[in-house]
Amino acid sequence: MSTTYIAIGWDRRFASARRVVSFLQRHWETFQERRKRERLRAVLCDLSDSELMDIGISRGEIDYVASNRAIDPRSAVCPP
Repeated sequence: MSTTYIAIGWDRRFASARRVVSFLQRHWETFQERRKRERLRAVLCDLSDSELMDIGISRGEIDYVASNRAIDPRSAVCPP
């Protein structure tokens, strides 16, 4: 067996392992983000209507706010 073949074989194994690790890492991050959204949704649902009003959202906007944390619901424009 030549050294070139051995090196290429190892490169393929490392590339495959990197893809698997990258795949698992992306899914782990997605899972963690989903858990954060669920915790936020639970905390917001536990607030009273007046507390929600104090922070500027209504009970009907909880799912939207939890799913789109980077977007301010007060600046969203509804189509006519």
